[in-house]
Amino acid sequence: MATTGGILLIALLSLLVANAYGSSSPVVTYDSRSLIINGSRELLFSGSIHYPRSTPDMWPDIIRKAKEGGLNIIQTYVFWNLHEPNQGEWNFEGNRDLVKFIKCIWEQGLWVTLRIGPYIEAEWNMGGFPYWLREVPDIIFRSDNEAFKYHMQKYAEKVINMMKKEKLFADQGGPIVMMQIENEYNNVQLAYRERGISYVKWAANMALSLYNGVPWIMCKQKDAPPTVISTCNGRQCADTFAGPNGPDKPSLWTENWTAQYRVFGDTPSQRAAEDISFAVARFFTRNGTLNNYYMYYGGSNFGRTSSSSFVTTRYYDEAPLDEYGLRREPKFGHLRDLHRALKLSKKPLLRGTPKVERISQDLEITTYEKPSENLCVAFLTNNDTREAKTIHFRGKDYYLPSKSVSILPDCKTVVYNTAAIVAQHSSRNFVVPQQAKFSKWEMFKETIPTINDLKDRTPAPKELYSFTKDVSDYAWYSTSIKIDARDLPMRPDVRPGLHIASLGHALLAFVNGEYIGFEHGSNVEKSHIFRKPVNLTAGDNDITLLAMTVGFPNSGAYMEKRFAGPRAVTLEGLMSGTLDITNNNWGQQVGVNGEKVPVYTEEGAKTVKWVPFAGTPSPVTWYKTYFDAPEGNNPVALRMMSMAKGMVWVNGQSIGRYWVSYNSPLGRPTQEEYHIPRAFLKPKSNLLVVFEETGGNPEKIDILVVNRDTICSVITEYHPPSVNSWERKGNELRALVNPVREAELTCPDNKVIKKVEFVGFGEVDGACGAFKPGKCNSNSKAIKLVESLCLGKNECKVPFERERLVDVGKDACPDVSKTLAIQVACS
Repeated sequence: MATTGGILLIALLSLLVANAYGSSSPVVTYDSRSLIINGSRELLFSGSIHYPRSTPDMWPDIIRKAKEGGLNIIQTYVFWNLHEPNQGEWNFEGNRDLVKFIKCIWEQGLWVTLRIGPYIEAEWNMGGFPYWLREVPDIIFRSDNEAFKYHMQKYAEKVINMMKKEKLFADQGGPIVMMQIENEYNNVQLAYRERGISYVKWAANMALSLYNGVPWIMCKQKDAPPTVISTCNGRQCADTFAGPNGPDKPSLWTENWTAQYRVFGDTPSQRAAEDISFAVARFFTRNGTLNNYYMYYGGSNFGRTSSSSFVTTRYYDEAPLDEYGLRREPKFGHLRDLHRALKLSKKPLLRGTPKVERISQDLEITTYEKPSENLCVAFLTNNDTREAKTIHFRGKDYYLPSKSVSILPDCKTVVYNTAAIVAQHSSRNFVVPQQAKFSKWEMFKETIPTINDLKDRTPAPKELYSFTKDVSDYAWYSTSIKIDARDLPMRPDVRPGLHIASLGHALLAFVNGEYIGFEHGSNVEKSHIFRKPVNLTAGDNDITLLAMTVGFPNSGAYMEKRFAGPRAVTLEGLMSGTLDITNNNWGQQVGVNGEKVPVYTEEGAKTVKWVPFAGTPSPVTWYKTYFDAPEGNNPVALRMMSMAKGMVWVNGQSIGRYWVSYNSPLGRPTQEEYHIPRAFLKPKSNLLVVFEETGGNPEKIDILVVNRDTICSVITEYHPPSVNSWERKGNELRALVNPVREAELTCPDNKVIKKVEFVGFGEVDGACGAFKPGKCNSNSKAIKLVESLCLGKNECKVPFERERLVDVGKDACPDVSKTLAIQVACS
């Protein structure tokens, strides 16, 4: 992290640069080819990092790693509902400190794209809108509606004035080079008809009236006004983007999805590093000059911030930096190498004339060339998704793996291929620490209320969103019904049934204090039906529901008009038939009592009576224990597999919702581990509180530390040497070292290689952390070579040379193309 003097020096130099251009020469301009910053055309490699999805102490390390990954610009949303949770009450403290986050980026010498929204989607509660906005009279979100426009402009003014005051815009000498207004509005625009068309124009004009010192963008907005730049979101923008909204604007890719966010009940979301790099390389062949990875670091949805799409607490863990801020290899390294290859190609890309030559249906050659300056870059593309091809280009044959692009910054030398990963791989490990054992678990059970305990009365259950007002996930509903003995079934094997139609998202039911069961909706269908047998008695019967949300909606038109919660309640199987008790008079309460105290804080925990956990799981129960912080600096997590659904707090701070009873089609929970930021911990006696909704055993919760100390390399005979073997000097590409094909391994955090766990030479199956020898493998000599070159070192290189990896005459399959796979453990 830069010192205060360093920050002042950066600011002074930036201001000098800005002043050199004067008021008549904007610091950031653009044309059809690229953004132009401080008079220089730029290739921009960007990554989305959201400040509230981590903690301020993590920001410098995450941003430093992003820079090491070859990024030169960071993109973030601004989260209105975090900053103005109550109308007129602003909060920019802790992980809400937007200014501090931008200055952290600035200290690393990176630029910023600020997406102020105010609608952000982002799988975030209410898409970033604060709840109070929903209750403004006559409001219609994201339309030409006076109430909405008034509050939207007031919010935008607040954010922009804060940036101006801190001199964070590029034309003030700061890092913000671009801003976004609205977000993917084309997805809903038709629903608002004429008011949608006029709203887009108003939003653009309003944004420029507030600040016009840097360009404004609108993503996925085909009819964006001429004053802003329309950009692409998606996975394959080289093929799906029709281009910006005007011939004088550059092609910008604002969201390149590095995988997919996950929802509870989802199968694992994957996107290969090869697929991402292929898409990026193709975009730059098609005149693209900015690619933004959404997300580059996803982080965690702490508290109740994730949306009603049933989004998990872990967000975009498949990004180049995983949830814990650790490098997810090979995605991190392979994209870093891509950025270096494109930077080596920057001059011809930005100065040359493009030419596309279609060799066949699958083969394509794209060049950018300026012969007068001896500048030429070539992209050789094989679009065949199954078969490798050979392409003849300027007197030479080039081998292209299936679905790949080779980059030749001088139209001669392959420095990178999107399908050939030279970067190392890694495997994530969850390890039980030596210290950080839990003390004895204690429990406090919520009292199951009856209608007599709940003061808020209405004929029917209230709608859940407008009742809870986003202050809790929970709401109690209770009624009492008198049952005549003659209405009860006569046979002992027949019981009445409780039937509840709910608009979502989940609920528990109790009859006469007895837990009946739990039902829930899904990401696809929030509504669900609860239908369980119940025990009724002659006389008064109490029916109590605990309805719950999994966040508020974050997408779609008319978000302010969505509904949730129980809508119809009946008793079935009575001798008199089905009894509708929806309008039977209900008592209600927002939140559970433990939240109100709150028992998850040290002071609040003292106000209730805790008893030792007896080993029997029960619903709506609070559990608490203490633990010491794990040794070292590795990230910390809880494995919650013995629980079901609920929330977790550490020292009074929520680490989010857990839901391990909701299995994916693979038969396992979508998320098993939950991140505890080190900033939440004290050295000793950390309070851990769990609110379990349906029943679980806290004694089997595991506390873990996380590392990526298992590292690997996988190299074939078709891999190019590392892109780091070359540099561009003037207009010439030249070798820094003798370019050779080799496996490279580097332990993280200055650790050393303590063990060689696998070496395969020949055919290899599996992946890093789970390699297996293939049918044809000769590795005895290779193992000795790897051990001699790597053990005890922080980094090592193993040359891909057959004579050094296998003895003459001992190659089991001399005619088979070879793969060298190495796995080592760092310590």
